[in-house]
Amino acid sequence: MIASERFERAAVLGVAVAEEARRLLRSHAGPTLPGEDGTVLVDVPYPDAAVVTALLDLAAECFGERGDSVEETRQAALETLLQLVDFDGESQLNGHHGA
Repeated sequence: MIASERFERAAVLGVAVAEEARRLLRSHAGPTLPGEDGTVLVDVPYPDAAVVTALLDLAAECFGERGDSVEETRQAALETLLQLVDFDGESQLNGHHGA
């Protein structure tokens, strides 16, 4: 496999991981209102919580995220993942492919 094919496959996997994290968070978010600082708390029950944890650990490793604790590292990975999928109405991953 040539390098360009590996990068393309890695990009597809990265988007799939980000999309799955977004899907799981959305499915459990419900009508949650942001706190004063804009933070939204999402309670993800087991077994989805195990998947989200694995996705965040994978993303942290991939993005090189570091923190003072495992939770801070996962939070940094989550923020990067949400930026990757552009967690808003303009996201290309929302199914609005313009064709």
